[in-house]
Amino acid sequence: MTNIADTLYNLLHQTAFFHLTIGNFVMIAVACFFLYLAIRKEYEPLLLVPIAFGMLLVNIYPDIIASPEETSNGVGGLLYYFYSLDEWSILPSLIFLGVGAMTDFGPLIANPISFLLGAAAQFGIFSAYLLAIKLGFNGEAAAAVSIIGGADGPTSIFLAGKLGQSALMGPIAVAAYSYMSLVPIIQPPIMKALTTKKERAIHMENLRPVSKLERILFPIIVTVIVCLMLPSTAPLVGMLMLGNLFRESGVVRQLTETASNALMYIVGILLGTSIGASTSAEAFLNITTAKIVLLGLIAFMFGTAAGVLFGKLLCLITKGKINPLIGSAGVSAVPMAARVSQKVGAEEDPTNFLLMHAMGPNVAGVIGTAVAAGVFMAIFGV
Repeated sequence: MTNIADTLYNLLHQTAFFHLTIGNFVMIAVACFFLYLAIRKEYEPLLLVPIAFGMLLVNIYPDIIASPEETSNGVGGLLYYFYSLDEWSILPSLIFLGVGAMTDFGPLIANPISFLLGAAAQFGIFSAYLLAIKLGFNGEAAAAVSIIGGADGPTSIFLAGKLGQSALMGPIAVAAYSYMSLVPIIQPPIMKALTTKKERAIHMENLRPVSKLERILFPIIVTVIVCLMLPSTAPLVGMLMLGNLFRESGVVRQLTETASNALMYIVGILLGTSIGASTSAEAFLNITTAKIVLLGLIAFMFGTAAGVLFGKLLCLITKGKINPLIGSAGVSAVPMAARVSQKVGAEEDPTNFLLMHAMGPNVAGVIGTAVAAGVFMAIFGV
């Protein structure tokens, strides 16, 4: 009878109920909220679902991301090995390969002024960097946090790993992907506040056709120029442009399909679940995380505002030929930010089609955020 009681006692204490803290229950609730946003509201579900589920798993079973040193048999948890691929910058670079294979740089090539709009939107990153320093973050941590303003999850993870900020990678990644998901909610009020109805209703001229030669040369030229100036950006910019070269060359259809479909989805599962698993209650529920979330929001809002304001300046210079709304797309969240520009413009005039014009700053923002990360790595000698 005693043996039966001991067995039942041991079984009962092996359940998670005896080990969960209030913080764990809070994080489980947050994970469920993220799942609601992803499934019900369809906010970036391809990444938010695995991130939220990884968050759920680690707060029920912390050993799922335990390192080999923390286990009795010397074998780490399943998601520990996934997370190592984040720290080594492998998964973010592969994400960029897939993004490149899916991205049409034609609008950017057809309207090179989009580069300026994409660059203007990076203002949020550097303003948040200065603010992070004021809030007590060291230089490397401030840089890793501020890159959230680019609304580019893979770049945020990449930079955090390169600058040795693995402890902050979870909150940074969750904040970055959360703001990417909330682009349709955060951006419109800022866009409307900074523009007039007349500006929002501006129709832009149709983009010129882009030749196949231009499309093929573009990724090669960008790779050479950017990587010569900032060699540390080669993993991101190089993979982005390689994926785009797959797409535009027309001779490696199988590689294009693999990079933009199967590989992208596999990497998304590994990246999302491992990032979610880095958000245990002990690591996530603290004042540092609150600062990161706040700074990320400020950076994203400043970046959106800077893009719109620069768009207003170009509108003035070109005598009304550029709709300022497309400047908000420079924050890099492809293609959602461009769709938001289209939506806000269409609210003023349903016949106004800004999507392709907004895609120029949008893809320029992807390059711009990678360049901003390269600038930080150069500053800190990485």
